[in-house]
Formats: sequence, C-alpha cells, structure tokens
Amino acid sequence: MSKSIFTSGLTATLLLSTAFVQAQKVSDPKASYIDIKQRHAQLAQTADPRTKSAITSLNSCVTLPVVQPPTGRMIIPKHYLKGSHGPTNPEEAKATRVYNNFERRVTAGMNQWLVSFNKDEAQCAQQQIDLWASAKTLLDYDPKESSQAWYQVEWTLSSIAVSESVLVNEASLDPIQVKRDIAWLNKVAHRTVDFDKADKQTNNHHYWRGLAAVSTGVISSDDDLFKWGIGVFKQGINEVDSRGALPQEMARHERAIHYQSFALQPLIPLAEFAERQQVPLYTFKSRTGRSVKDAVNFLGEALANPDIIKNYSQDTQMIDDKGTDFFSFAEFYSRHVSPTDIPATILQGLKSPTFATRIGGSTTVIDGYVPSASN
Repeated sequence: MSKSIFTSGLTATLLLSTAFVQAQKVSDPKASYIDIKQRHAQLAQTADPRTKSAITSLNSCVTLPVVQPPTGRMIIPKHYLKGSHGPTNPEEAKATRVYNNFERRVTAGMNQWLVSFNKDEAQCAQQQIDLWASAKTLLDYDPKESSQAWYQVEWTLSSIAVSESVLVNEASLDPIQVKRDIAWLNKVAHRTVDFDKADKQTNNHHYWRGLAAVSTGVISSDDDLFKWGIGVFKQGINEVDSRGALPQEMARHERAIHYQSFALQPLIPLAEFAERQQVPLYTFKSRTGRSVKDAVNFLGEALANPDIIKNYSQDTQMIDDKGTDFFSFAEFYSRHVSPTDIPATILQGLKSPTFATRIGGSTTVIDGYVPSASN
C-alpha cells in the first residue's frame, strides 16, 4: 500500500471519527423523546382500546393537590432491609412518598397536555416544577451518607427532565420560569453525574443517571451532559453478555428478571432522546456484537423460561407481580422493531396499559404500542 493511500485512508477514518464525536451534540433542545405533534394527532384519532383506556385513566395536574418540596438534608432509608435483595423496607416507602407524588403530578399535567394541548395542564405542571426549583430541592445530599437519597434524585430528575422536554413545547409557558427551572434541573444533573464519576457503580443506577443526563442535556443544550449520557448507554450495552443478560442485574438473586427489565427502563428512553438528536443508539453494537435488542430478547426468553436464570442464580424468580412499569420501556422499543422481532412474552405484557412516572407517566399514552390487524 502506498503512503499516500494509507494517509488518505487514515485521514478519512479520523474525519469520520471526528464527525461522529461532533454529532454527539444537542441539535434541537425542544426535540423530546417523541415527536409531539405526531403523537398528539395519533391520540386524537386513536381507535385502539388500550390507548383509549389509558387516556381515560389519566390523572389531572389541575385537580391533584400541590406537592410542597421537602426541606433539609435528604436522608432516605435503604430500599431493602438487608443487602440488595429480599424484604423491602416500609420506612423507605414513607420517606419517598413526597417524591412519588411530585412525579405523579408533573407527569399528569404533561400527559394531559400531550392528549389535549390544554395549556392549563402544562402551566400547572410547570408551576409545580418551579415550586421545587425555587426551593433548590434534590441538591442537599451525599451518597456516602444516604445512597438511597442519591437513587431517588436520579429517578425524580429523570421523571421531571423527561416531562420538561415535552412541556417546553407549550408556547404559553412563562419563559423566565422555564429558564429558571431548566437551570435547576441542570444543576441537579451535574451534581448527580459528578457523584457518579467519582463512584464505580455501573449497574441500573448508572443507566438512570445516564437518562437524567441526556434528557436534561437536551432541554438545557448541555452537550457535556448529553455526551456523558450517550457514553453510559454504550457502557451498558458493552456489558451485555453472550446470552443477552446484563450480568450486574443477574446478581440480584430472586429479582434478576425484574432488574433486567428495570435496567431497560432508562436505557430505551435514553436511546429515544439520542435518536431524536440524530445519534443512532438502537443500532449500536458492543465490542462483542451485542445490541440493546439482545437485552430485550433475553428478558423475553427469561419470562418464558425462568430456568435460564439458573445460569446466574439458583434463586426462584419473583415475577408474579410485575407492576404497571415492568413493560413500560417496550412501548418505545416497539416503534423501532417489527412486532415479529418482539418476544411473545413482552407483546403479552403490552396488552395492558403501562405506566412509569420515572420515564414520563402513562407510557401507553406517550408512545404506546398499537398492534396491527395481523397481530
């Protein structure tokens, strides 16, 4: 090979690499994880019984009570009474109720606005966010003092940043208020990401921080947050093993299948945000050729035959009570693959409406799967 050809080839490779890095920027801060106008039109015309049921069951921000921000240091009891599995701690549920109510009210307003474009719902949700932003909530904590507080921040931040990415498209919102609230979300995101960078945790919590970073990065035009979150997605896919499992989630004993699903819950919306900024992640392949599709397929296989988890854990799997959020990620995922490429167990799970405030509330309303006549 001549030196000139080699040099030209190397230059072309470097240019492509540089272009890819440069492409990992926020090109449209109002591009949510869905096409809002398109989804609004779909909801107005839908004849799908499951989607119509989800719309009917929506709460309203306007009618829900205002959620006052908690004050003082964030100290939240651990989720499990011992270790990372087993019986859960009822004290944690009590301490996190205020955060759950906050997420539920904001997402209710966002969901209602997406359906109706009712500006009162959007303004209600924005005012609720502003109340917490003005109180500088979600900033006074340290993971070494309360790891559960850190986890709660990543979930609540994801919920509100995702919701804000939709709400910013309502023209009647006070721009000064929106700017103030997005600045708060950005500050919360940088704090949790800084803690993450100093930590070695790379399981589902890392993915939730990735979603929080990407969604906040988009609405605040923060390329550093956006790019960091893209890196989190790639790190997660690089951990997918030859079967499609996420090994760190398989280490969760009787909840291994649950945590495979829980890890997909932030990864799939993260990919949606990236795709809307022209960064393709659904096609991203790990060093061993794995993609997010392999992780989804493994979940489907494990639901059909839980015994395959015995390759990782001998514990009997707890999969009877999946909850309305278990299949929520699949609503978005179904838009990118053919129904024939979705495991039957996951399609079965999409026969009922799904709901997860951490990724926006009624995921059926936001981007619900609608089976074709042939399915």
